[in-house]
Amino acid sequence: MIRIIAFLVGMGFASVALISLFAGIGPAFSTLSEEGKFVAPTAEHEFHESPKEVSFKHDGLGGNWDLAQLQRGYQVYREVCSSCHSMKFVAYRDLAQLGYNEAEVKALAAENQVPGIDPDTGEAIMRPGRPTDNFPSPYPNKVAAAAANNNAVPPDLSLMTKARTDGTAYVYSLLTGYNDSTTYEKDGKSLKAEFPEFSTPAGLHFNPYFANLNLAMAAPLTTTGQVTYADGTDASIDQMAQDVAAFMTWTAEPSLIERKRTGWPVLGFLLFATILAYFSKKQIWAATKPKKAK
Repeated sequence: MIRIIAFLVGMGFASVALISLFAGIGPAFSTLSEEGKFVAPTAEHEFHESPKEVSFKHDGLGGNWDLAQLQRGYQVYREVCSSCHSMKFVAYRDLAQLGYNEAEVKALAAENQVPGIDPDTGEAIMRPGRPTDNFPSPYPNKVAAAAANNNAVPPDLSLMTKARTDGTAYVYSLLTGYNDSTTYEKDGKSLKAEFPEFSTPAGLHFNPYFANLNLAMAAPLTTTGQVTYADGTDASIDQMAQDVAAFMTWTAEPSLIERKRTGWPVLGFLLFATILAYFSKKQIWAATKPKKAK
Protein backbone atom coordinates (compact mmCIF):
# COMPACT_ATOMS: atom_id res chain seq x y z
CA MET A 1 0.00 0.00 0.00
CA ILE A 2 2.83 2.38 0.88
CA ARG A 3 4.49 1.64 -2.46
CA ILE A 4 1.28 2.49 -4.33
CA ILE A 5 0.91 5.78 -2.44
CA ALA A 6 4.56 6.63 -3.08
CA PHE A 7 4.12 5.82 -6.78
CA LEU A 8 1.05 8.07 -7.04
CA VAL A 9 2.82 10.92 -5.22
CA GLY A 10 5.81 10.54 -7.52
CA MET A 11 3.55 10.59 -10.57
CA GLY A 12 1.93 13.76 -9.23
CA PHE A 13 5.27 15.51 -8.82
CA ALA A 14 6.37 14.34 -12.27
CA SER A 15 3.16 15.65 -13.83
CA VAL A 16 3.57 19.04 -12.18
CA ALA A 17 7.17 19.21 -13.37
CA LEU A 18 6.19 18.34 -16.95
CA ILE A 19 3.38 20.91 -16.98
CA SER A 20 5.74 23.57 -15.66
CA LEU A 21 8.34 22.62 -18.25
CA PHE A 22 6.00 22.83 -21.21
CA ALA A 23 4.38 26.01 -19.90
CA GLY A 24 7.81 27.57 -19.76
CA ILE A 25 9.06 26.49 -23.17
CA GLY A 26 5.70 26.71 -25.00
CA PRO A 27 6.16 30.35 -26.04
CA ALA A 28 9.65 29.53 -27.26
CA PHE A 29 8.31 26.79 -29.55
CA SER A 30 5.97 29.37 -31.08
CA THR A 31 8.99 31.45 -32.04
CA LEU A 32 10.94 28.79 -33.91
CA SER A 33 12.61 30.09 -37.05
CA GLU A 34 12.28 28.34 -40.41
CA GLU A 35 15.61 26.62 -39.74
CA GLY A 36 14.23 25.15 -36.49
CA LYS A 37 16.35 27.38 -34.25
CA PHE A 38 14.95 29.15 -31.20
CA VAL A 39 14.51 32.89 -31.60
CA ALA A 40 13.50 35.45 -29.04
CA PRO A 41 9.82 36.45 -29.09
CA THR A 42 9.21 39.76 -30.84
CA ALA A 43 6.72 42.55 -30.33
CA GLU A 44 5.33 41.84 -33.80
CA HIS A 45 4.67 38.21 -32.85
CA GLU A 46 3.29 38.84 -29.38
CA PHE A 47 1.13 41.92 -30.02
CA HIS A 48 -0.12 41.49 -33.57
CA GLU A 49 -3.92 41.22 -33.47
CA SER A 50 -6.21 39.03 -35.55
CA PRO A 51 -9.04 40.87 -37.36
CA LYS A 52 -12.00 41.92 -35.26
CA GLU A 53 -15.32 40.11 -35.36
CA VAL A 54 -17.62 42.05 -37.69
CA SER A 55 -20.63 40.96 -39.74
CA PHE A 56 -21.99 42.16 -43.07
CA LYS A 57 -25.19 41.53 -45.00
CA HIS A 58 -23.22 39.78 -47.76
CA ASP A 59 -21.77 37.20 -45.34
CA GLY A 60 -22.92 33.59 -45.35
CA LEU A 61 -24.36 31.31 -48.00
CA GLY A 62 -27.57 33.31 -48.26
CA GLY A 63 -26.00 36.77 -48.07
CA ASN A 64 -26.81 39.67 -50.37
CA TRP A 65 -25.27 43.02 -51.15
CA ASP A 66 -26.48 45.97 -49.09
CA LEU A 67 -26.59 48.49 -51.96
CA ALA A 68 -27.07 51.45 -49.62
CA GLN A 69 -23.95 50.42 -47.70
CA LEU A 70 -21.96 49.94 -50.91
CA GLN A 71 -22.94 53.44 -52.07
CA ARG A 72 -21.86 54.85 -48.72
CA GLY A 73 -18.60 52.91 -48.99
CA TYR A 74 -17.97 54.34 -52.44
CA GLN A 75 -18.56 57.82 -51.03
CA VAL A 76 -15.97 57.19 -48.31
CA TYR A 77 -13.50 55.93 -50.90
CA ARG A 78 -14.17 58.87 -53.21
CA GLU A 79 -13.93 61.56 -50.52
CA VAL A 80 -11.23 60.07 -48.29
CA CYS A 81 -9.28 57.14 -49.71
CA SER A 82 -8.98 58.15 -53.38
CA SER A 83 -6.60 60.98 -52.53
CA CYS A 84 -3.88 58.35 -51.97
CA HIS A 85 -5.14 54.97 -53.23
CA SER A 86 -6.08 53.90 -56.74
CA MET A 87 -8.67 51.34 -57.86
CA LYS A 88 -7.39 50.72 -61.34
CA PHE A 89 -9.51 47.61 -62.00
CA VAL A 90 -12.85 49.34 -61.40
CA ALA A 91 -14.66 51.30 -64.12
CA TYR A 92 -17.27 53.99 -63.50
CA ARG A 93 -19.83 52.02 -65.48
CA ASP A 94 -19.51 49.25 -62.86
CA LEU A 95 -21.19 51.60 -60.37
CA ALA A 96 -24.50 50.86 -62.07
CA GLN A 97 -24.42 47.57 -60.15
CA LEU A 98 -24.68 49.60 -56.93
CA GLY A 99 -27.97 51.16 -57.96
CA TYR A 100 -26.75 54.34 -59.64
CA ASN A 101 -28.65 55.26 -62.80
CA GLU A 102 -27.00 56.19 -66.10
CA ALA A 103 -27.08 59.94 -65.45
CA GLU A 104 -25.55 59.50 -61.99
CA VAL A 105 -22.78 57.28 -63.37
CA LYS A 106 -21.94 59.88 -66.02
CA ALA A 107 -21.90 62.64 -63.39
CA LEU A 108 -19.65 60.65 -61.04
CA ALA A 109 -17.23 59.90 -63.89
CA ALA A 110 -17.16 63.54 -65.04
CA GLU A 111 -16.06 64.68 -61.56
CA ASN A 112 -12.57 63.37 -62.33
CA GLN A 113 -9.97 64.36 -64.90
CA VAL A 114 -8.41 61.44 -66.74
CA PRO A 115 -5.62 61.24 -69.35
CA GLY A 116 -6.85 61.52 -72.92
CA ILE A 117 -5.86 62.46 -76.46
CA ASP A 118 -6.88 65.66 -78.25
CA PRO A 119 -8.68 64.43 -81.40
CA ASP A 120 -7.51 67.45 -83.38
CA THR A 121 -3.84 67.65 -82.43
CA GLY A 122 -3.14 64.15 -81.08
CA GLU A 123 -1.53 65.65 -77.98
CA ALA A 124 -1.99 64.22 -74.49
CA ILE A 125 -4.59 66.13 -72.47
CA MET A 126 -6.68 65.76 -69.34
CA ARG A 127 -10.40 65.39 -69.96
CA PRO A 128 -13.52 64.71 -67.87
CA GLY A 129 -14.01 61.04 -67.14
CA ARG A 130 -16.53 58.87 -68.95
CA PRO A 131 -18.40 55.78 -67.72
CA THR A 132 -16.03 53.56 -69.72
CA ASP A 133 -12.98 54.95 -67.88
CA ASN A 134 -11.45 53.17 -64.91
CA PHE A 135 -10.95 55.01 -61.64
CA PRO A 136 -7.89 57.25 -62.12
CA SER A 137 -4.74 57.02 -60.01
CA PRO A 138 -4.07 60.01 -57.75
CA TYR A 139 -0.40 59.97 -58.83
CA PRO A 140 1.19 59.91 -62.28
CA ASN A 141 3.68 57.19 -61.29
CA LYS A 142 5.12 55.26 -58.34
CA VAL A 143 7.96 57.73 -57.82
CA ALA A 144 5.49 60.55 -57.28
CA ALA A 145 3.39 58.32 -55.02
CA ALA A 146 6.38 57.42 -52.86
CA ALA A 147 7.55 61.03 -52.67
CA ALA A 148 4.15 62.09 -51.34
CA ASN A 149 3.87 59.29 -48.79
CA ASN A 150 7.13 59.03 -46.84
CA ASN A 151 8.67 56.73 -49.50
CA ALA A 152 5.80 54.25 -49.21
CA VAL A 153 3.71 53.63 -52.32
CA PRO A 154 0.01 53.36 -51.38
CA PRO A 155 -1.28 50.01 -52.67
CA ASP A 156 -4.09 49.72 -55.17
CA LEU A 157 -7.30 48.81 -53.36
CA SER A 158 -9.20 47.07 -56.16
CA LEU A 159 -8.43 43.55 -54.92
CA MET A 160 -7.24 44.26 -51.38
CA THR A 161 -9.85 42.18 -49.58
CA LYS A 162 -8.91 39.19 -51.76
CA ALA A 163 -5.22 39.72 -51.05
CA ARG A 164 -5.60 39.48 -47.26
CA THR A 165 -6.87 36.67 -45.04
CA ASP A 166 -10.38 37.52 -43.89
CA GLY A 167 -9.97 40.62 -46.01
CA THR A 168 -13.19 42.48 -45.20
CA ALA A 169 -12.64 42.20 -41.45
CA TYR A 170 -8.95 43.02 -41.95
CA VAL A 171 -9.75 46.32 -43.71
CA TYR A 172 -12.32 47.24 -41.08
CA SER A 173 -9.93 46.36 -38.23
CA LEU A 174 -7.03 48.27 -39.75
CA LEU A 175 -9.12 51.42 -40.22
CA THR A 176 -10.40 51.33 -36.63
CA GLY A 177 -7.27 49.92 -34.98
CA TYR A 178 -4.88 52.86 -34.70
CA ASN A 179 -3.55 53.21 -31.19
CA ASP A 180 -0.74 54.53 -29.00
CA SER A 181 2.13 52.05 -28.68
CA THR A 182 3.21 53.49 -25.32
CA THR A 183 -0.10 52.56 -23.66
CA TYR A 184 -1.18 49.59 -25.74
CA GLU A 185 -2.07 46.36 -23.92
CA LYS A 186 -3.05 42.89 -25.10
CA ASP A 187 -4.32 40.14 -22.80
CA GLY A 188 -3.33 42.23 -19.80
CA LYS A 189 0.25 42.67 -21.03
CA SER A 190 1.70 46.06 -21.80
CA LEU A 191 3.62 46.42 -25.04
CA LYS A 192 5.95 49.00 -23.48
CA ALA A 193 6.61 46.85 -20.42
CA GLU A 194 7.23 43.65 -22.39
CA PHE A 195 9.33 45.27 -25.12
CA PRO A 196 10.84 48.54 -23.85
CA GLU A 197 12.96 48.79 -26.99
CA PHE A 198 9.93 48.85 -29.29
CA SER A 199 9.02 52.23 -30.74
CA THR A 200 7.12 53.71 -33.64
CA PRO A 201 9.60 55.52 -35.92
CA ALA A 202 8.92 59.07 -37.01
CA GLY A 203 6.61 59.14 -39.97
CA LEU A 204 5.00 55.78 -39.13
CA HIS A 205 1.87 54.99 -37.16
CA PHE A 206 1.15 52.21 -34.66
CA ASN A 207 -1.58 49.74 -35.59
CA PRO A 208 -1.68 46.25 -34.02
CA TYR A 209 -3.67 44.87 -36.97
CA PHE A 210 -0.80 45.53 -39.36
CA ALA A 211 1.81 42.75 -39.65
CA ASN A 212 4.78 44.69 -38.25
CA LEU A 213 2.66 46.99 -36.06
CA ASN A 214 3.88 50.19 -37.75
CA LEU A 215 2.66 51.48 -41.11
CA ALA A 216 3.16 54.60 -43.18
CA MET A 217 -0.53 55.40 -43.61
CA ALA A 218 -1.93 57.73 -40.98
CA ALA A 219 -5.45 57.03 -39.75
CA PRO A 220 -7.66 58.09 -42.69
CA LEU A 221 -10.88 58.10 -40.65
CA THR A 222 -10.41 60.48 -37.77
CA THR A 223 -13.68 62.17 -36.84
CA THR A 224 -17.40 61.45 -36.82
CA GLY A 225 -19.09 63.26 -39.69
CA GLN A 226 -15.93 63.27 -41.81
CA VAL A 227 -18.26 62.24 -44.65
CA THR A 228 -21.86 63.47 -44.93
CA TYR A 229 -23.94 60.54 -46.12
CA ALA A 230 -26.66 61.32 -48.64
CA ASP A 231 -29.04 58.85 -46.96
CA GLY A 232 -28.66 60.52 -43.55
CA THR A 233 -26.78 57.63 -41.90
CA ASP A 234 -24.67 58.72 -38.92
CA ALA A 235 -21.10 58.76 -40.24
CA SER A 236 -19.23 57.46 -37.20
CA ILE A 237 -15.70 56.15 -37.66
CA ASP A 238 -16.95 52.60 -37.12
CA GLN A 239 -19.76 53.05 -39.68
CA MET A 240 -17.47 54.58 -42.31
CA ALA A 241 -14.94 51.76 -41.81
CA GLN A 242 -17.64 49.10 -42.25
CA ASP A 243 -19.04 50.81 -45.34
CA VAL A 244 -15.73 51.20 -47.17
CA ALA A 245 -14.72 47.64 -46.22
CA ALA A 246 -17.96 46.36 -47.76
CA PHE A 247 -17.35 48.46 -50.89
CA MET A 248 -13.84 47.05 -51.22
CA THR A 249 -15.27 43.54 -50.93
CA TRP A 250 -17.53 44.32 -53.87
CA THR A 251 -14.68 45.77 -55.98
CA ALA A 252 -12.58 42.67 -55.31
CA GLU A 253 -15.36 40.22 -56.19
CA PRO A 254 -18.47 41.86 -57.70
CA SER A 255 -19.83 38.43 -58.69
CA LEU A 256 -19.72 37.13 -55.10
CA ILE A 257 -23.48 36.97 -54.60
CA GLU A 258 -24.13 35.52 -58.08
CA ARG A 259 -21.55 32.83 -57.37
CA LYS A 260 -23.29 31.90 -54.12
CA ARG A 261 -26.68 31.80 -55.82
CA THR A 262 -25.34 29.64 -58.62
CA GLY A 263 -23.88 27.21 -56.11
CA TRP A 264 -27.27 26.11 -54.74
CA PRO A 265 -28.74 24.77 -58.01
CA VAL A 266 -25.37 23.19 -58.83
CA LEU A 267 -25.38 21.36 -55.49
CA GLY A 268 -28.99 20.33 -56.09
CA PHE A 269 -28.13 18.96 -59.53
CA LEU A 270 -25.16 17.03 -58.17
CA LEU A 271 -27.33 15.53 -55.42
CA PHE A 272 -30.01 14.54 -57.95
CA ALA A 273 -27.37 13.07 -60.30
CA THR A 274 -25.88 11.06 -57.43
CA ILE A 275 -29.27 9.61 -56.48
CA LEU A 276 -30.05 8.87 -60.12
CA ALA A 277 -26.70 7.13 -60.59
CA TYR A 278 -27.30 5.03 -57.46
CA PHE A 279 -30.71 3.79 -58.61
CA SER A 280 -29.39 3.21 -62.14
CA LYS A 281 -26.65 1.03 -60.71
CA LYS A 282 -29.22 -0.90 -58.66
CA GLN A 283 -31.42 -1.40 -61.75
CA ILE A 284 -28.58 -2.49 -64.04
CA TRP A 285 -27.09 -5.00 -61.60
CA ALA A 286 -30.37 -6.21 -60.10
CA ALA A 287 -30.40 -9.45 -62.18
CA THR A 288 -26.81 -10.23 -61.40
CA LYS A 289 -26.33 -12.04 -58.12
CA PRO A 290 -23.00 -13.21 -56.78
CA LYS A 291 -22.58 -16.97 -56.77
CA LYS A 292 -22.50 -18.57 -53.38
CA ALA A 293 -19.27 -20.29 -52.50
CA LYS A 294 -19.59 -24.07 -52.19
